[in-house]
Amino acid sequence: MSGKLYLRPLGMLWGRAASQAVAEGAALRIAGGPAACTAFELIEGVPGDAKRRLASVPDLAGSGDAEIRACLDRIVRPRPAMAGLEFDRPLIMGIVNVTPDSFSDGGDFGTAESAIAHTRRIASEGADIVDIGGESTRPGAAAVDEAEEMRRTIPVISALRDLECPISIDTRKTRIMEAAVQAGAAMINDVSALMHEPSALAAAARLQRPVVLMHAQGDPRTMQDNPTYDDVLLEVYDFLEARIGAAEDTGIPRRMLIADPGIGFGKTVAHNLDLLSGVGILHGLGVPVLVGASRKRFIGGLTGESDPKRRGPGSLGAALAAASQGVQLFRVHDVAETRQALDCWRACASA
Repeated sequence: MSGKLYLRPLGMLWGRAASQAVAEGAALRIAGGPAACTAFELIEGVPGDAKRRLASVPDLAGSGDAEIRACLDRIVRPRPAMAGLEFDRPLIMGIVNVTPDSFSDGGDFGTAESAIAHTRRIASEGADIVDIGGESTRPGAAAVDEAEEMRRTIPVISALRDLECPISIDTRKTRIMEAAVQAGAAMINDVSALMHEPSALAAAARLQRPVVLMHAQGDPRTMQDNPTYDDVLLEVYDFLEARIGAAEDTGIPRRMLIADPGIGFGKTVAHNLDLLSGVGILHGLGVPVLVGASRKRFIGGLTGESDPKRRGPGSLGAALAAASQGVQLFRVHDVAETRQALDCWRACASA
C-alpha cells in the first residue's frame, strides 16, 4: 500500500449479536468495549487526495500488511481505566462553567457557592466526572487573566474533595493545571492540546494525570472567522495523532490520554457533521474518544434554535450518533437527560 492508512469502523453491532459475530471471526471489538464492527472503510492517502474502499473484518484480519495490522491493534486494544473511570459503557463528563460569559450558561454558576452546588447536583444526576473551568473558550471569547481563572476555579475544586466522582480541570494554563491537581483534580482537559503555553507538556508529564487533548483550528477569538480544511476528518485525526506523539515523547503514556475532535472549535456546520458522522475513525488513535457537542452552535444551524439552552434535544441526538460509533465519553451540560438517553439507547442496542 502507498500513502498513509486510516481505518474507520463500520457495521456496528452490540449485545449478543456482537458477541456472536466476534466469536465467529466476523467482527472485531472496538477498544475492548461493548461495540463490535463488521467492516471498515479503508482510507489511503493525504487529506484532499485520499482513496476510499470498503473491506470486511475477515478480509482485514488476515492481512499481512504491517500498517493495517498495527492500526487494527490500536482499534481493538482495550482502553485502561483512568482517574477511576472504566470504559465499558458510555461515560458522562458534566460541565461546570465558573464564568460570566460561557456561550450557554455564562453567569449561571459564576460564584463558588453556585458552582459547588451545581457540581454536586450533576454528580447526583449521573455524571461520571465533572469538568470545572474558569475561562470561556466560546467563539470570540477573550483570554482570561491567570489570577482571575485561579480565583474562579481552585476554591471550587478544593471544596469538592469529598465528591464521589472525579474532577477534571478545564484549562489551557500550566499554573492552573498545577494548582487544580494540588487541590484535588484527577484529570486535565485542555482545548489547546497542551499547546497554549510552551511549559504545558512538561507540566502535564510531571503531574501524571490523564489529559484530554482537543483539536481546535485557531484561537477562540478568531477560530470561527473562516475555518477551512481539505478533509476535516483526516486533518483532525492527524493533529490528534501528532499531539499524542508529542505527549508520549514528553513522558505522558498513551494509557493516560483521551482524544477530542473539538466539535465547534474552528469548524463550520458541515465540518461538525463530517466529524460526528465519521468520529469512529478516531479509535485508530488507540485512546478513548470524547465528544463535546452539547448545546453547540451547529445544532442551531441545523434546527434554527437560537437559544443554546433550548438545544437539549439536538445535543442528545449528537451524543447518540457518537455513541453508536463506540465513543466512550460525552461532555455535556444536561447530565440527567443525557444519562437517561444513553442508558435507554444502550439497553435497546444491547438487547
